[in-house]
Amino acid sequence: MDFLMEPWPWYVGGPLIALVLFLMHFFGKKFGVSSNLETICAIGGAGKLVDFFNFDWRKSGWNLMFIVGSLIGGFIAFKFMSPSEAVALNPQTVQDLAEIGFQNAGSKFLPDEIFSIETMMSVKGMAILLLSGILVGFGARYAGGCTSGHAISGLSNLELPSLIAVIGFFIGGLIMTWLLIPLIF
Repeated sequence: MDFLMEPWPWYVGGPLIALVLFLMHFFGKKFGVSSNLETICAIGGAGKLVDFFNFDWRKSGWNLMFIVGSLIGGFIAFKFMSPSEAVALNPQTVQDLAEIGFQNAGSKFLPDEIFSIETMMSVKGMAILLLSGILVGFGARYAGGCTSGHAISGLSNLELPSLIAVIGFFIGGLIMTWLLIPLIF
């Protein structure tokens, strides 16, 4: 049972992801998380306001089970398969984060400087959440999918638009990490 308490190595996780993608491709399904948001909006009646959401969401119902499974799997992994909340970070990363205001970097998965209720309910926290949500939603729609859809499913299907999108995601991540986060915090 000790193997359940440690992160699985790449040679176990990678083939499992490949197997899931093969099965999805075999059954004519595409992997992605952002399409679930479209389905949820359609269920909520957004199709009455915006034609984009006016589709038969029942055909995408299988994808909602993926999200439910992801939430349950994440909970099980965190609650029962994680030896602690500490995250193994490079000491230089901890030092760099401390310099911009993250006092206990690596001690928890979700740092209080971003994810505490007090931080999220502040004006700055609300503004960050709102702007981030808009940018992620717009970006996923504009790119024709989210990071997981393009990076895992699109690249495995050798789709050029997914390669371009993934390059853009990495450039955006570098800009956020090196330019914007130090300005925000």
